[in-house]
Amino acid sequence: MTGAPTGQTRKQRILDQIIQQLSRDLELLLSAARTAHEASIHEDNVPENKYDTMGLEASYVAQGQANRGQEIRQAVQEYRFLTLHPFDDDSPIRLTALVTLRAGDDGTAKNVFIGPREGGLKVMDQGEEVMVITPASPLGRSLIGRQQGDCIETGSGAGIREYEIVQVG
Repeated sequence: MTGAPTGQTRKQRILDQIIQQLSRDLELLLSAARTAHEASIHEDNVPENKYDTMGLEASYVAQGQANRGQEIRQAVQEYRFLTLHPFDDDSPIRLTALVTLRAGDDGTAKNVFIGPREGGLKVMDQGEEVMVITPASPLGRSLIGRQQGDCIETGSGAGIREYEIVQVG
């Protein structure tokens, strides 16, 4: 079958990319945590006096990386079991929506995927950047419940930006 991919197919590709990126991040983080742990117990880092904290600092780094690794591991599991919901022109935006926004000030387009975690993660789909946002983010809160054609504002004071919801998939 030829032609443009369906919205659901595009969302599945994006979901797959999110899982792949998180899995790569997890591998890298776990490797760094192992290295930091090894440094914390290495004989060169045995404290010589009460002011020598090299080993303690390395153990804090290792613990922080291990904690972040656990968060990413949980995110990977959530994304693996995420059900992608279909959307049409009248569907209110909710979790798993792929939204195209057009900025009111300069007309630039932005693609966002509303996911359960890891807001700020960026993936590429056929040359277009897609940023993951969560319903708890300011932009996510502005989008939840809205529909294609609506306009939203985010930010405050001089930083207010207006967007038109161009497409929801």
